[in-house]
Amino acid sequence: MVIILMGVLSALGIGLFTRSSAFSPLLVTQQLSSATLLAQQAALAGNSSKSVVIRQLADELQFVAAGESFTLDREGASLSYRPSGGSFAPIPTTGLTVSFDALGRIEAPVARENIDLRVSGASQYDLCLSSLGAVYKGACQ
Repeated sequence: MVIILMGVLSALGIGLFTRSSAFSPLLVTQQLSSATLLAQQAALAGNSSKSVVIRQLADELQFVAAGESFTLDREGASLSYRPSGGSFAPIPTTGLTVSFDALGRIEAPVARENIDLRVSGASQYDLCLSSLGAVYKGACQ
């Protein structure tokens, strides 16, 4: 009886596991942080590749910085942004370019302004790209 019960529970557990999404807002945070750090380091070193481009493609999110590309499967999630005080808008098809100045602060799209990012899908997850280039969970203050 115990073996049968364990078999049934295992079958249910595997079924739930295979239906779960591999997409994780935490991975978006980590990939964005990595790309931002590369772009900031390039800006601090005086290199011309001092920006990160965030793209929302048909089936993946892409972060490009300093010649490196970081991608994640979207799995139905979408990414939107808002400059400080604005309203959320989808990432444009051409991508959102965030540039940094020689001190590692955001230079564009709006100099020294925070950028809120929102990952929407099965749930909603907010990120802040601060004017100093730090990426953290939650809305910008």
